[in-house]
Amino acid sequence: MRALALVRKAATNVHMSTKTDRMTFARQFLDAIPHSRALGMCLDEIGEGYAVLSMPYDERFIGNPSTGVIHGGAVSALMDTCGGTAVMSHPQAHGGTATIDLRIDYMRAATPGQRIRARAECYHVTRSVAFVRATALDDDTENPVASATGAFTFQRAKGA
Repeated sequence: MRALALVRKAATNVHMSTKTDRMTFARQFLDAIPHSRALGMCLDEIGEGYAVLSMPYDERFIGNPSTGVIHGGAVSALMDTCGGTAVMSHPQAHGGTATIDLRIDYMRAATPGQRIRARAECYHVTRSVAFVRATALDDDTENPVASATGAFTFQRAKGA
């Protein structure tokens, strides 16, 4: 609950009219979520309705000790958080968001030792729901680790 309160406070304090405002808000969002901090998530890029987040390879999150592959739960957390960040960066957005539904298709294991990046795009909004597509990649940018589609709660900015 504390994280949600911090995100709501950040949402009311930041008017996201510029890229700098979106970056500020997204960083506050990531800092307010304990698992984002624990996974070492970083905001790499943000724009109107899209975000790129990454997390370093960390042995603490290995799902299979014999292969060194990062657990799918860490990848899904990265993709979910990236999707929410993309929604909050949408020009019509105001405030926080929450995941309604998220479908993730895992295509292959991430390569041990490599940073994982997720890129999410908020491609459509209704009055109260935002729709997102996301992809997770390691250094092999031609072969995604996973792809996702999701729906998130959405609060429109006044006048939007």
